[in-house]
Amino acid sequence: MRLRVEFTTEPFDLDEAPAHALVARRVIEAAELDAVDVGPFGNTAEGGADSVLSAVDALLRKSLEAGATRISLQVNVIEEGA
Repeated sequence: MRLRVEFTTEPFDLDEAPAHALVARRVIEAAELDAVDVGPFGNTAEGGADSVLSAVDALLRKSLEAGATRISLQVNVIEEGA
């Protein structure tokens, strides 16, 4: 099964990326995922279910430790080859 995760961390800072956002970005970029897209207002990544779920676990834990007060995420099952 393949999954797509979309997430944002808060609080936002439009002048400089906060520590929790940088941590989240590093977690996703280091995970064994494909189609990673990191942006200022939202991030997405796709991969196998185990890889995505492991990355989401690390993302939640490490972003909260780094000061995130809210993490919004959505996980979708995607069709193979999509």
